Amino acid sequence: MEDISQLSQKFSLESSLNQLKLIPQISATGEAGQEFLIEFLSSHLDEPPNLVTGKIYQALYKANTARTQQFLQAKVPYGVVPLNSARNIDYHHLQQLLAQQDFQGADVLTLQKLCELAGESAIKRKWLYFTEVDNFPSTDLFTLDRLWFIYSEGKFGFSVQRKIWLSLGQDFSQLWYKIGWKIDNNWTRYPKEFTWDLSAPKGHLPLSNQLRGVRVISSIFSHPVWST
Repeated sequence: MEDISQLSQKFSLESSLNQLKLIPQISATGEAGQEFLIEFLSSHLDEPPNLVTGKIYQALYKANTARTQQFLQAKVPYGVVPLNSARNIDYHHLQQLLAQQDFQGADVLTLQKLCELAGESAIKRKWLYFTEVDNFPSTDLFTLDRLWFIYSEGKFGFSVQRKIWLSLGQDFSQLWYKIGWKIDNNWTRYPKEFTWDLSAPKGHLPLSNQLRGVRVISSIFSHPVWST
């Protein structure tokens, strides 16, 4: 096993994609490796979050030592993704679930937050009308997407699903197969047949279950947030 001096030197020379792979190894070296990650994250806190800083946050959160806890509480108590909301919705718990890679729990909570954005009627019925999506603030939809994107190494999120959809000529029937929502002409069954980790197909999540129809997800994909 490489020591922290070798790993840290390699980390500084690698692309962001390879840095993601090195972060767990660096953290696994113990106190020295975690201190290196703390210093790296500290030096990038004034920048918008990216996949590397998100992965470092996850590694430090998972390490759960007195030092890493102290640093996270002092510098990033709510996580690295800014939890901006035009409607004063609290996304703190969602950030924690995603940081822990509890993707199934985060998916359930994401639907709850979408219903909160839609209003009291949607909260009561626990699902969305596609017309309600048009009124979602761009701020909140962007926050939800960044949370999923940053803590999945860029694999999940509405923007990821939309990009795949556009690459398929906006063909939903192809999209369902591409992201694993349909297999052999059958809808993937919720929740057991879905993959709740990073081995899932790109764009597999968030699902929020009822999004498997066209109208709601079409409204999300056509929302003005993606053109800003």
